[in-house]
Amino acid sequence: MPTITLETYINAPIERVFDLSRSIDLHMISTHQTKEQAFAGKTSGLIGLGETVTWRASHFGIRQMLTSKITAYTYPHTFTDEMVDRAFKSFTHQHTFAATEHDTSVKDVFSYVSPLGILGRLADALFLKRYMTKLLKQRNQVIKHYAESDLWLGILNDK
Repeated sequence: MPTITLETYINAPIERVFDLSRSIDLHMISTHQTKEQAFAGKTSGLIGLGETVTWRASHFGIRQMLTSKITAYTYPHTFTDEMVDRAFKSFTHQHTFAATEHDTSVKDVFSYVSPLGILGRLADALFLKRYMTKLLKQRNQVIKHYAESDLWLGILNDK
């Protein structure tokens, strides 16, 4: 099972970073290159424990859907989303937040199993893990940009 682990430091309060990380609206902004749209379940605002969201996106020129659910949640320190339908055979994405003296540490642990058996494992080795790492890094940079500027106000103003 491939696992991607990233750590990002964001100069903003832990609560703001936590909320931006679970914002459906900011997720769509951060994945504009894949035209990701939430169309079922929780489709805007902040997702919480037990809630699901179904995404439609284009990856590798193929239109795909994926439903994930928040399966663990401790505000403002951690939440986990897990795939419950489509795209991968399975995935778990654990988000962990820690306030440091000067910033917030965000740790992502994304573990997944590709579909298609040996072909999926070959795709992992050739390009998929690199592609997913790039997507997660881009998403974290958008969260960082919004959290460290006044842009977060436009996302969390209805909280």
